[in-house]
Amino acid sequence: MLGTLLAIAITGGARMITGARSLWLGCAPVKTKRIYFANHSSHGDFVLLWASLPPELRRLTRPVAGADYWQSSALRRFIINQVFHGVLVDRERRDPSTNPLQPMLDALDGGNSLILFPEGTRNLAEGLLPFKGGLFRLGIERPDVELVPVWIANLNRVMPKGRTLPLPLLCTISFGAPLSIAENEDKDAFLARARDALLELAPEEA
Repeated sequence: MLGTLLAIAITGGARMITGARSLWLGCAPVKTKRIYFANHSSHGDFVLLWASLPPELRRLTRPVAGADYWQSSALRRFIINQVFHGVLVDRERRDPSTNPLQPMLDALDGGNSLILFPEGTRNLAEGLLPFKGGLFRLGIERPDVELVPVWIANLNRVMPKGRTLPLPLLCTISFGAPLSIAENEDKDAFLARARDALLELAPEEA
């Protein structure tokens, strides 16, 4: 119950602070299994993307997060597990015998969608860092899952590094057309195409 109440408070607060607008440009907000892959410039990215989904989709969508960060304190464990129902992955590969994608595959097989940041870490510069290979491997393993690019605009300016209070700037979350991996398409070609699809959603600078 507490987790549900906190989820309502966090989503409402995120939308109020950022004035977030969801722009469904290439797909509709429908119940189908998806991996929403987005740019990553702020710790608040997955919160805002998750909050921007309609409630019926939000309940079925789980952010992918690093276990090393979210398991470092009792409060973080409660938030990621009880509020966001996140999928935790071992970024440090402490057990090389395990498949790091397995928690995500299990979540997809359980009927959930995922929020994924293929850059793998926050990017404080313009543009995008090179994509990690996980998005490609997930697409190969689960070809029925739609891969939807999502551009999060302005969140790094609303809450820049070192600032304690947010700036009153409008954020937009733009959802593009779903991608799938073409027959015989290799990893590098697909990741370049996915990266281009994400960049095409970025708003032009005024």
